[in-house]
Amino acid sequence: MSPARPTPVFPYKLVATDLDGTLLRPDDTVSERTREALAAATAAGAAHIVVTGRSVAWTRHVLDDLGYEGIAVCGQGAQVYHAGEHRLLTSLTMDRRLAGLAVDKIEAETGPLLLAAVRDGLDGEVLIGPGYRVQEGPLVGVPCTDRAELWAAPISKVYLQHATLGDDELAAAALRIAGDLVGVVMAGPGVVELLPLGLSKATGLSLAARRLGTKGAETIAFGDMPNDIPMFGWAGHGVAMANAHRELKAVADELTTSNAEDGIAVVLERLLTG
Repeated sequence: MSPARPTPVFPYKLVATDLDGTLLRPDDTVSERTREALAAATAAGAAHIVVTGRSVAWTRHVLDDLGYEGIAVCGQGAQVYHAGEHRLLTSLTMDRRLAGLAVDKIEAETGPLLLAAVRDGLDGEVLIGPGYRVQEGPLVGVPCTDRAELWAAPISKVYLQHATLGDDELAAAALRIAGDLVGVVMAGPGVVELLPLGLSKATGLSLAARRLGTKGAETIAFGDMPNDIPMFGWAGHGVAMANAHRELKAVADELTTSNAEDGIAVVLERLLTG
């Protein structure tokens, strides 16, 4: 009878993964190799937590498909969600007066903005203002012709687009003009967001980690966009995907292969065998 193999030793207690551009491949699936690597890490004693800019309503179907039953951080840190119980544990909303004021200040310098907003809650609707370019996804946006309707009920974030400014230019302008009122992040192509001031993936992840009994120094984090920078600052080790934005690569502790090439699995497999 051959001796039992020893359980792999994994150096982190928490594996935090962004979703789009990181855990998800370009076709919005998770590879079998990455699933197996995450399963091996959890078998070795680590917890896996999804940390995404998507609101819960836009994340639930992905988590259900993964069979994910743990805690997820959604909405750039605004929502801590228990996937197994389909329940919001925490939810932070924007001050709508400040959000409207921030939009007014930005427009005074940049000209008209194209807007969308995400309503709070498990089923938070995405209100789509005139001209806003909606990306493909599982949620159908609700057309909103009256801008005042954006502020009519609690919201978790505001999306910005501009007719001529690129994502980096728009995010930089919004931060310079209204950064004392709201948080500003660039979360993906065509996705510039206004958030409650001080909110980030790091704040949401720290709340979730406390529930799991883990700390930043015990965490390895994977991401691809500037909105992952605070998470990298909080975690003990930050890994940027090959397809990551240059700003995230600049602060990463390590670079891995792209989300299309199992970049998460490449790192986890090395750690599990090292």
